[in-house]
Amino acid sequence: MGNNLLKGKRGIIFGALNEQSIAWKVAERAHEEGATFVLTNAPIAMRMGEINNLAEKTGSKVIPADATSLEDLEKLISESMEILGGKIDFILHSIGMSVNVRKGRHYTDENYDFTMKGLDVSALSFHKVMQTSKKLNAMNEWGSIVALSYIAAQRVFPDYNDMADNKSYLESVARSFGYHYGVSDKVRVNTISQSPTMTTAGSGVKGFNEFINFSEKMSPLGNADAGACADYCIVMFSDLTRYVTMQNLFHDGGFSNTGVTQEVIEKFSS
Repeated sequence: MGNNLLKGKRGIIFGALNEQSIAWKVAERAHEEGATFVLTNAPIAMRMGEINNLAEKTGSKVIPADATSLEDLEKLISESMEILGGKIDFILHSIGMSVNVRKGRHYTDENYDFTMKGLDVSALSFHKVMQTSKKLNAMNEWGSIVALSYIAAQRVFPDYNDMADNKSYLESVARSFGYHYGVSDKVRVNTISQSPTMTTAGSGVKGFNEFINFSEKMSPLGNADAGACADYCIVMFSDLTRYVTMQNLFHDGGFSNTGVTQEVIEKFSS
């Protein structure tokens, strides 16, 4: 049951693929909280996913867009303002992809064409989304833009591969663009560093089940699931967090500040 935290607010949600997607959960919660929004994903992802079911459930329009294409983004944002009847209050960037991971290329043996494609999709697209929205004067003052990240941006998780570099770049873009967007339009920009979450994208990473199990044992509160992450996104889109910007916000049950837990110690004690 909603509390009208986003009543009257308009948004764009990138990356909803299926019910496992964090973006899918965010869309459901945003709808419950009174928001109207446009759903978008790359055309190929839309063919693989179930986004039209989500659109029907939330009364939303779907606009296919390649987030690496400035032309597609300009069309998406312009049409979204027309459909929604005004400027945008929130954007969720929930996009990530590594061709090197998909092709089984080790981090020390990258195909750099793959690397650049993954960087464009996973991180540079965040800059492109904000640059386009700024040029189109699409965001309302005190609007909120959030991208989803992971602690591999700060720590080594060997099989996370070049996605770790992508997330580092993503977080840097949030800080740098967040400064300029705050000064010019009072728009806030943040990343949420989420617990490992079993999404379609995440499950493609080698050893991901082990990531999740280890994190569960290392987090005082346990792993945050996709629904809890959606709740956090809703708070970040709301007026309750007006002065939070340029931050990387850990939503991980305490994992990021835990050196070791008793449960892990006991697992390795003889």
